Amino acid sequence: MFLTISTTGTPERPATDLGHLLHKHPGKTQAFSTSYGTAHVFYPEATAERCTAALLLEVDPVALVRRGQGKGRGAAPDTALAQYVNDRPYAASSLLAVALSAVFRTALKGRCVLRPELPEQPLALRVEIPVLPARGGAGLVHRLFDPLGWDLVQAEALPLDERFPEWGDSRYVRLVLEGTLRLADALRQLYVLLPVLDDSKHYWIAPDEVDKLLRAGDGWLATHPENGLISSRYLARHKRLTQDAVERLELVRLAEADGSEVEELDNAVAGPGDGDVEEPAERSVPLAVQRRDAILTALRAAGAARVLDLGCGQGQLVQALLKDVAFTEIVGMDVSVRALQVAARRLRLERLGERQAARVTLLQGSLAYTDKRLAGYDAAVLSEVVEHLDPERLPALEYAVFGAARSRTVLVTTPNVEYNVRWETLPAGHVRHGDHRFEWTREEFRAWAGEVARRHGYQVAYVPVGDDDPEVGPPTQMAVFTQTDRTDTPKEGEAA
Repeated sequence: MFLTISTTGTPERPATDLGHLLHKHPGKTQAFSTSYGTAHVFYPEATAERCTAALLLEVDPVALVRRGQGKGRGAAPDTALAQYVNDRPYAASSLLAVALSAVFRTALKGRCVLRPELPEQPLALRVEIPVLPARGGAGLVHRLFDPLGWDLVQAEALPLDERFPEWGDSRYVRLVLEGTLRLADALRQLYVLLPVLDDSKHYWIAPDEVDKLLRAGDGWLATHPENGLISSRYLARHKRLTQDAVERLELVRLAEADGSEVEELDNAVAGPGDGDVEEPAERSVPLAVQRRDAILTALRAAGAARVLDLGCGQGQLVQALLKDVAFTEIVGMDVSVRALQVAARRLRLERLGERQAARVTLLQGSLAYTDKRLAGYDAAVLSEVVEHLDPERLPALEYAVFGAARSRTVLVTTPNVEYNVRWETLPAGHVRHGDHRFEWTREEFRAWAGEVARRHGYQVAYVPVGDDDPEVGPPTQMAVFTQTDRTDTPKEGEAA
């Protein structure tokens, strides 16, 4: 297997800087032992104007067979044939990707000890792989590499046999990439996409492969239009691992679009609405249970059958809805992958019967953006959700829920900050949950809800949840929005 990486330079910025980035001296030929053969690194040319680094992987067919023999999982189907005469050891595959990672490890991570500024500098790169399997042809090569910023993506189909052109083309291509990229980005793309194009791996796929995929895909995979296909092929079509990868990539994409850190969005495992505050010991029914009961009562009164739980957290409300056959379709949505995983375990989705499983769906998504999947439902619930958003993001949530999704009934619950003085364990001036961005008084909540209803064609009623204290009101306040005939909803992006 053979791969070359070339770049050009000037006397002020010599092309031989490539040697610093790869941590391989241009004046030396080096050999590295791998599990399946020997990787050689050498430089066919190394001048200030032009430098080319070559990686040649000599596959040991005997080692390839021995490591996979009798284990049932040590090798991909094609590599199991390596004990016979075939072309597999000579075509770029996951073997080359692993060698690339092992030999150029520091370059892949974007590090250079001697010249720490170099990894961040884009280079004029040319990558060439003479023989690359492409299950999907040149079209798939372009689908994978075109969105990544390369100026030239060339996939030349190789004939089955040049002596017999009537036999047509093989499934191999000669790949040439040209463009101005950081070397680390180019290497990470190759590390992921070589086995994806081959649609095969020579080693057993374990759960840690998801972490490897996300590390190598950092900065480009989350927004790639083919990230589902890439994840599936990279993970050898393991359904659970692929689903995990796609969900985590979606979280990365949402965080990037939101200008947030992933950890800020993926913080819902504690269950939004359950709070950090310890409830008084004398309370016979926990507030979280009273809240769910109030929501169920309001949904039944509205005659809702198809219900959205937006910001569903660990799925407590979804679980309660699932127990009532009056709710025929239940969708739980949350931005947090971890919360959705906990919810799936809580609901035992894999063990549900076919009829029950058909009633419930868990989706990953953000309420900061409109989502066509949320349109057309009878009711939407935002239980202890709004206070987890920064105030400046509330207009986006408002439009996504009331303007775009437009369920006939919308229920919103949120803490009543006036009641906080009744929590003996809550220090004065503190909010109930560490992630709360604000907590409203009854007057503030009604002012917000009334304005939302006016702008989007709803009427709103208010329901106390929990003990309604005559001085400070209930611990939780709920607004019940009911759609009216008047719809003067502003268009997205339009000032209200």
